[in-house]
Amino acid sequence: MIRLTHDPIDYSALTEQVRRPHCGGVVLFLGTVRDLTGDRVTVALDYEAYPALAEKKMAETEADTRARWPVGEMAMVHRLGRLDIGEVSVAVAVSCPHRAEAFEACRYAIDRLKELVPIWKKENWADGSTDWVHPGSPS
Repeated sequence: MIRLTHDPIDYSALTEQVRRPHCGGVVLFLGTVRDLTGDRVTVALDYEAYPALAEKKMAETEADTRARWPVGEMAMVHRLGRLDIGEVSVAVAVSCPHRAEAFEACRYAIDRLKELVPIWKKENWADGSTDWVHPGSPS
């Protein structure tokens, strides 16, 4: 399951959604808005995307992850719009038969999502300035 949303991410429900009887490992990654980036104070982030292309790249990431690991179920959700400090911006949940596979698959999925999916992030700094961070940039 992949989704872009302007609503808060219900990561508890997302975790339950991927649990399967034959999967002993369930891993959840949450990306949250932090208050510092390097030595600069962040007050909020704004996320924008071209939904059709972003969802296509998210689906490709899901398919690629499933081809590499024995994924029972998987979900990726990314927020759009303005997010305050502490809010969840992205969630990836993966279940696999064993924990090592689940950890590897989840890490791969979030890394590929950050690298390939065209979602742009604007950092809003405490001094009133802003900077756009392009997909694939370290964050």
